Amino acid sequence: MNRRDFLKTSTLTAATLAVSPLQADAAKDNDKPIVKRYKEIGKTGIKMSDISFGTTKLNSSSMILRAIDRGINYFDTAPDYGPAEDHIGEAMPKIKRDKIYLTSKMCRPEKGGHLPFGSKKKDYIEVVNNSLSRLKTDYLDICFVHSVGSMSKDKDEEMKRLFDEEMFSAADELKKAGKIRFLGATSHGPDNMESLMMEAVRSGRFDLIMMAFNFMKFPKVPDVIKEAKKRSVGVVAMKTLAGAKDTKFDAKGEAFEPAVFKWVLKHPDVDGLVITFNTVSDFDIFLSASGKDFTASDQKTLDKYAQVYSKEYCRTGCSDCEASCKNGVGIANILRYEMYFKDYGMEKRGIESYARLKVNANVCTDCKDNSCASACPYGLPVNELLRKAHKDLSINV
Repeated sequence: MNRRDFLKTSTLTAATLAVSPLQADAAKDNDKPIVKRYKEIGKTGIKMSDISFGTTKLNSSSMILRAIDRGINYFDTAPDYGPAEDHIGEAMPKIKRDKIYLTSKMCRPEKGGHLPFGSKKKDYIEVVNNSLSRLKTDYLDICFVHSVGSMSKDKDEEMKRLFDEEMFSAADELKKAGKIRFLGATSHGPDNMESLMMEAVRSGRFDLIMMAFNFMKFPKVPDVIKEAKKRSVGVVAMKTLAGAKDTKFDAKGEAFEPAVFKWVLKHPDVDGLVITFNTVSDFDIFLSASGKDFTASDQKTLDKYAQVYSKEYCRTGCSDCEASCKNGVGIANILRYEMYFKDYGMEKRGIESYARLKVNANVCTDCKDNSCASACPYGLPVNELLRKAHKDLSINV
C-alpha cells in the first residue's frame, strides 16, 4: 500500500469511527417502522404524529433522538415525570426546535405536584418558566392544566381548578410573551373525567384536551370527543393500553399494542395518541400501527384481551363503586396506583402515591361489606382487588 492509499484508508476509517452509536443505529433503522400519518390537532395548525412519545419513564436523551429519526414529532412531558424534562433538555442542542412539538404541564417536580385551586398567577408562570429552563427551550407548543379530577372527588372543587382565573391570566401572559402557544387540559380521572373534559370543551377556553380512551368501553368518552370535534377542539388520547398487561394474543405471538392503537386511531375525532416508550424495541412494536387500518383480526385480539382481563381492569372515569363505601376509600385511585406498581413498572410512584392517601385500603382487610363489588358495573371483585393492592403498595408505608 502506498502512502496515498494509506492516508485515504486512514481518513475513511477515522470518518467511520466519528459516527456516533446513535447515528449508526439510525442507519440500521432505515427499513424499520416509522410514522406514516400526521393529523392536525383541532385548529392549532400542529400536525402531530399519530403515535407520539410520552416521557413518563424517559431515562435517556438518546430515546428522543431515536424517536425523531422514526418520524415522531410530538413529545409529551411534565415536571413530575422524574428527570424527563432534563433529558429532553440534553437532547435539544441536537434538535431543530421548529421540527418538533413540545408539551408540558402546569405543575411542580414533586409527585402530586399539581397546582391546587388558590394558586396565584405567579405560581403558574413560575412552574412554566422552570420547565422551559429544564427543557432548554424558549417556548412550549402546548401547556396543560394537569390531571383534572385527580385532586378531589368533588366535581365542583375540580371545576374551580380547571377554570381558575389566575391560571387563565397566567396563560394569557405567557402567550403574549411567546412562551406557550396553546392551552390544554388533561384528565386521567379517576373521578368525573368525562364531565370535566366536556366542560373544558364547551367553555371555548382550551385548544385541546388529553384524556384516557381505550377499547375497554368508556361509555361517555365518545360523546366528549364528538363535541370536541364539533367545536374544533383537539383530542389526544392516552391510557390507551387498558392496563398495559404484558400479553400476546394473536396467532403469530405478536404484541397486542398495534391492535390497541389502531382501534383508538380509527375514531376520526381523535387526532393522535401519546404512549410511553420504555425501550428501543418499543419503536418497532408501536410504530407498526402508524397509518394502518383497524382489521377484523385486530378486533379478535382485543376481544380475547378483554375476556382475560376485564375482571381486573378498573375503568378510569367510572368510580360508581365509591359511593357505596362507608369508609370513604378512594377505590379508583388505589387501583390506579396498583396499576402503576404491577403493570407500568412504576413501583416507586405507586407506593409513594399510596402513602399520601389519608384513607387507604387497610380498612378493607377485615371488611365484610361487599357493596363496593355489587356497585361495580363491570363486575370487578373490588374488595379482593383492594386487599391485593394494599399488600403490594404498603411495603414501605
